[in-house]
Amino acid sequence: MDLRQMEVVVAVADAGGFTAAARRLHVVQSAVSGTVRALERELGTPLFTRTTHRVGLTPAGEAFVPAARQALRAAELAREAVDAAKGELRGRVTVGTMQGVWANLHHALAALRAEHPRVLVRLRQAAVTDIRQALREGTVDLAVVALDRQQQRGLVTRLLAREEMVLVASPRRSLTTNGATNGGTGTVDLADVAELPQVEFTPGWAIRDAADRAFRAAGVERATTFEVNDIVAASELVRADLGVCIMPPTIADRFPDLTPYRFARHAPSWKVMVVRPPGEPPAAVAALLRHIT
Repeated sequence: MDLRQMEVVVAVADAGGFTAAARRLHVVQSAVSGTVRALERELGTPLFTRTTHRVGLTPAGEAFVPAARQALRAAELAREAVDAAKGELRGRVTVGTMQGVWANLHHALAALRAEHPRVLVRLRQAAVTDIRQALREGTVDLAVVALDRQQQRGLVTRLLAREEMVLVASPRRSLTTNGATNGGTGTVDLADVAELPQVEFTPGWAIRDAADRAFRAAGVERATTFEVNDIVAASELVRADLGVCIMPPTIADRFPDLTPYRFARHAPSWKVMVVRPPGEPPAAVAALLRHIT
């Protein structure tokens, strides 16, 4: 068994098929199929189930792929250690992030690029639950995300910012509180907001989780009218006056044509933090961490 065989198996698992894996590895499909068959013969068991329409992992494959990922990462770290000993910092850093927290990253990435131009950075954008799982599996080296207290368990965390969220609405929608028009400069109550059509993000998004917690704390129930997985899509629905949306002010500031309202009480909030698995980080990861402030 060698690293190349492990790389091919992981590629097939990630791509969901032999043809897609071949494209990813820039080889012909027969080379991928032959490599997998040779390894399966060596192991004495199939790693994939093959049908006409899909390729899946067998129980042996489910056990093999995470171990193969660790072995490939260990080999990569060994190469990085040698480069560091020669005074050259190379390697790869996979960074997990959510929509809306890019502002916490771009300055750090620019500084890392200027200091260590041979370090490759891969950005992986996903829901916070998926990013946390990727951190545990080792497919993400660090992340800039918003986690609640339970989600932080088993991870090294550093707080970057805390934000109280706002409600954004179309300028055509005049919101009132206790009979007075806010005109975009006042506050709203969660109970009033619950009566309005809601543009929500999908479950698993940190913004959605924060809003859900706030409504539960206030003892208020609400109904979702639209559910989206993209911030721009949410802003377009609000701009068309099809609903209102809760979002952090740093995101709301990107849409100056929408009207923001603060919450009088029980404002949804999130804490944006940089998180990573425990232990000494690789040199390239440590270099990026130094620039994230």
